[in-house]
Amino acid sequence: MIIITKPLTIKQPQAGKLIREMRTHLGLTQEQLALSLGVTCSSTNRWENTMVTPSPLAMQKIAAILLQMGDRGREILAQYSP
Repeated sequence: MIIITKPLTIKQPQAGKLIREMRTHLGLTQEQLALSLGVTCSSTNRWENTMVTPSPLAMQKIAAILLQMGDRGREILAQYSP
């Protein structure tokens, strides 16, 4: 069975706030989060400082992490989703 979900489309500054809250809740540094997402540390820094919006692929990976977090991840997602 294939499940199609709506892509996570959150613009700045909400995307940066969501990423920072998720990262700190997980107890990760920007470098550790970057490694798990397959991006550079400077990318996560620019996202959190609302300079750049993450790519659709990065947002897909972020959404997956949030869903793996269970209830707290869904709460964070709901807080920052449009």
